[in-house]
Amino acid sequence: MTPPHLTDLPIRALTVDDLRYCADLSEDRGWPREDHKWGLLLAAGNGYGIDAPDGQGLAAACVVTSYGHTHTGPELAAIGMVLVAERYARQGLGRRLMTYVCDDALKGIPLTLHATPYGRPLYEELGFDTTGRAEMLRGTFRTEPSDQAPEPASVAVRPATGEDIPRIVRLDTEVFGSDRTHMITRLPAFADRLLVAEDGRGELVGYAAIWPNMETHVIGPLIAHDTAGARALITALAAVTDRPLRTDIDVRHEELLAWLKERGLDSVAFNTVMTRDIPGLPGDWTRRWAPLTVAAG
Repeated sequence: MTPPHLTDLPIRALTVDDLRYCADLSEDRGWPREDHKWGLLLAAGNGYGIDAPDGQGLAAACVVTSYGHTHTGPELAAIGMVLVAERYARQGLGRRLMTYVCDDALKGIPLTLHATPYGRPLYEELGFDTTGRAEMLRGTFRTEPSDQAPEPASVAVRPATGEDIPRIVRLDTEVFGSDRTHMITRLPAFADRLLVAEDGRGELVGYAAIWPNMETHVIGPLIAHDTAGARALITALAAVTDRPLRTDIDVRHEELLAWLKERGLDSVAFNTVMTRDIPGLPGDWTRRWAPLTVAAG
């Protein structure tokens, strides 16, 4: 019996039980395993995968995280962790999986993703347009004396409590432009530290989380009213870890990027923010500094 062609293999839903296979796939392509992140994405989103015909785990996978609700479906869906095993690369599997996700599973839903230079040509062929860029930074954060000096009208930063979660959700929905309660309510368990920033009247003006990812700590989401607030949240989060930091900053936040590089973080890579069926990301980019993870939009 002739085995099916690779691109004819069935696509199936992934669950948290597939976490090990997803992490194996990351490792196969030279990425960190990122078990902790995969666990969040598979629990809060929808995974799609193609089983390897040799029986060794997954041949390809991706995860979709949906936000907001309308009578026709989600307001926005983010596609991430698009991976094809090295032994099956350049044989059409990535195109097959992405075509199914975009044109069948998510047909008619506005889409977004962060593209590497390698993946960008395929996404352009599938109808995605470039709408922004994010710069990945990594390094050991060095606190300067000036970081401890109070600034005029500076925010007060403190650990979040359970009572803060509804406030964080409201602020996040306003800034992100769509409801992502299912992600935000997982932050207390997912992150090692969740902080809020309040102005002089006690109004919530920002929040940020730091979460473990292999040998690093990732800062994200990072929501703040201005650069000073973003710096205050980052400084407070950096103080709770001795691991290298990693974060992805919207390149339009030039002042914050320069500040982070002055404090020891180096540019690692650039990702292209792309959207389909929507002219750009919703919400207020001026207060959106870093995503929870680029894989979730």
